[in-house]
Amino acid sequence: MDRGALADFLRRRREALQPKDVGLPSGARRRAPGLRREEVAALAAMSTDYYTRLEQQRGPQPSEQMLASLARALRLTGDERDYLFQIAGHNPPASTATTTHVAPALLRVLDRLDDTPALILSNLGETLVQNRMAAALFGDRSGYTGLARSEIYRWFTDPAERLRYPEDDRDRQSQAQVANLRAAYGSMGPKSRAGELVRALQKVSAEFASLWDRHEVAKRFADHKILIHPELGPIELDCQVLFTEDQSQALLVLTAPPRTEGYEKLQLLAVLGQEQFTASR
Repeated sequence: MDRGALADFLRRRREALQPKDVGLPSGARRRAPGLRREEVAALAAMSTDYYTRLEQQRGPQPSEQMLASLARALRLTGDERDYLFQIAGHNPPASTATTTHVAPALLRVLDRLDDTPALILSNLGETLVQNRMAAALFGDRSGYTGLARSEIYRWFTDPAERLRYPEDDRDRQSQAQVANLRAAYGSMGPKSRAGELVRALQKVSAEFASLWDRHEVAKRFADHKILIHPELGPIELDCQVLFTEDQSQALLVLTAPPRTEGYEKLQLLAVLGQEQFTASR
């Protein structure tokens, strides 16, 4: 661990960012360039004291999970992320784990979307980051671990996952989930995490096994869908998708036309989401 290099790198990357770059209000006049230490700490879900000690060369060696959070908070590129791991005394994540590092370009778009649900997914259906509106619509997806991080896996193993969709639309959703996984499997190979997911689902879900044998391949995100919120009921939404260049991550943005019932329910969801956020804080 190179404490001096780590401290200098964190400081310079922090100073290179502006509040608007990470979706924060500029607020009062700032005496120093870039973000404040407490803002980076909040974005990385760590204490300000812990982050401050890293910049002052006094902190313990960060874990790989902590470094991944810092890379996301500081909007690092893949090369910058690898460098951060190296100077902190860790091997950079393997190439098969690159989908857990959120593409900075998608994060910059997500940071500017506060009034409508938006989330970034890996090509295995893992929620990498979601805004507060998406958390209010889908629930907080950050607590899943292992194979359950993938919404594809949860769709075929957890009945509660299907409650967000009308019953008459669930067969179509099942087909879309498998087609998405087939596309990921084709690009990642049978020995990848996609292959692990396929083998696990073939053992536990006859429905999945039957759909998998069809060999349907597509990156499917319906442009119009109905989602069922536990308190607001059905919400009709349009879904727009933005992919990274390598197609490994996708930003989903859910909107509704003005003056529609779906639009009004999104306005209620914004209030509901803020109340839930305030209560959790």
